[in-house]
Order: sequence, then structure tokens, then C-alpha cells
Amino acid sequence: MLQFHPMKTDSAWNIVGHAWAVRFLQRAVACDSISHAYLFTGPPGVGKTTLARALAAALLCQGTGEPPCGTCRACQRVASGSHPDLHIVESERAGANLKIEQVRDLEHQLALTPVEARWRVAILRRFEEATTSAANALLKTLEEPPPYVVLVVLAGDAETLLPTIVSRCQHIPLRPLPMAVVQQALAERWNAEPEQARLLAHLSGGRLGWAVRTLSDRTALQRRAQHLDALGRLLGASTVERFRYAEKLAHDPIAAQETLDLWIGWWRDVLLLAAGAEAPLINADRQTELRSQAQRLGVERSTAAIEALRSAADRLSRNANPRLTLEVLMLDLPRL
Repeated sequence: MLQFHPMKTDSAWNIVGHAWAVRFLQRAVACDSISHAYLFTGPPGVGKTTLARALAAALLCQGTGEPPCGTCRACQRVASGSHPDLHIVESERAGANLKIEQVRDLEHQLALTPVEARWRVAILRRFEEATTSAANALLKTLEEPPPYVVLVVLAGDAETLLPTIVSRCQHIPLRPLPMAVVQQALAERWNAEPEQARLLAHLSGGRLGWAVRTLSDRTALQRRAQHLDALGRLLGASTVERFRYAEKLAHDPIAAQETLDLWIGWWRDVLLLAAGAEAPLINADRQTELRSQAQRLGVERSTAAIEALRSAADRLSRNANPRLTLEVLMLDLPRL
């Protein structure tokens, strides 16, 4: 998770990018026009949690001047995750279910008046992982929230949530950042080597949080190489071999999602090259392989591969049967 740093910098709320969203929330805090519920959407690692924690710090800050001051006890406790009026709720791990018991426990906490601040702030991460009963339980709180409660729901896509939840939240969609912004931030704020910053900026697809996590995870690039190598083998594999790989992948939801995300980025690059588009490649370090596939598969088959992968990723996010979903995907992937 990309952490919110309490240290003040020249950039608003010490956040890289998403300036319009920061300004919008700053005005709401300054004008005391905070909504009782927000929905931040965007791909994993794009900065939803970072922005939510920054908003919490601004609401709970006890310093002087424009909040968050970054130095008061409240800001420091928000940064460490120990503030008694900040509640962060998420599933046990990515890909698991967020359960109704977790939402009910949160409701119990929110029914109590704030301990130190004016507000109680609840951040619900990866809410697309909530069970139907958990989502319905949250809906009750959204319909009649205590006046001192601010809920921040985080999800990849609003379409994965109940429409009644989306309609009761102020929706703030976050988009991937320009690669140049990610590269500069990695070099200047996280001290990445220039070549490392360039590669990770390309691979991130504009998701700074992903890039920062990968910078500190020595195995991340190894896993990426394994997933892409597996894709290359599958293009020439039999249906039996493809199904065997699908069965293996279905046992690990986190690896499955990571794999599909990487493959979507790969086929995006193939499509761009096949179409002759002048756009930066995500997998810039594998251009020879990409160009070969672009020449052999063309625009139509590359587009079909992207659609199949996105469909599979969407079904997995909606708790579809993993093995069946991945086997259908294996049938839809092109062959070389």
C-alpha cells in the first residue's frame, strides 16, 4: 500500500498527481461541506488509499493552518494507522471476501461519538470484495449515517458495487498518472535509479502505488517475467496444457489477478504495435517479442484477446468460479 506521508511538501496534501481530486476535497474541508460518503474508484495501486488517508488526516488534524498540518499528534497517528477515530476495513487479503461481521463491527464503532476529533472516518478498501450481505449492511449505514461519520469506499470500478451504494456516495474516479510523472516521483521521492525508474514507470501503467511496491519487492519483476513467459508458451500450447495451467492458476486468486493484469497490458502493447499507434509501450523491455506477435496476430485478434482477458478479470472480481472462468479464457486466447 502506498502510504500517506505526513511531511509537508510543495504538492497539495503531499500526493503525487490527482490534483483535481485533491483540490475538490480541499475545498470541501475548507468550506465545511464534507459529504457523508465518498467513493474512490480506480485500478489497484493508482492511489485510492493514499488519497483516503490524506482526507482522513485533513478531517482529524488538530494543528493550526490548512489541514493536514502533518506534524500534530492526530496527523502522526493517522499516518501510523493508530488514530482512534480512523477505521480501516478490508478483507483478510486481496481476493478474499470482506464479510458482514466486519461491517457490523464497523457500524458498532461508528455508533459511538468520536474519541478525540470532530469526525469518525471509515475507509473500506477493495469493497468490490464485499459479500452481498456485507454490502447490504453498509447500505443501511449509508442511508442513515450519524452526523459525525465520513465513509470512504474504495473499489476498482463503480460497476462492481450495488447501484444503491454508488448513488449514495460522492464519486471520485482516479485515473492512472502519466508515465513521466511516475518516473519523476520514483527518482525524486523514492530514490530509484534512473533506468529502474524508467522501467517501472512503463510497467506501472500509471499506477504509482504499484511502482513503489515493486521498487521494494525484489521478487515482483521475477513474477512478471514468469507470467509473461507463461503467456508466450500458452500461445503455442494444446488445450490440455492450457487447462492444466488454468487449474493451477485457479488455486491462487491473487496470482490469477496479477497474471490477468499483466496479460492485459501485454496485449495492449501488441494491439498498439499492430495498429501502428504512436503511444508508449508498457512492456518496453520486450519489444522484439511484442512486434513479432503484432505482425502475426494483427489488430482483430489482439483486440479479441484484450476483451477475453477483461471479461475474465471482471468475472473473477464478481466471485465467479475461478477454474471455469480461466478455462473459458484459455479457449479464447489466440494461438500461434
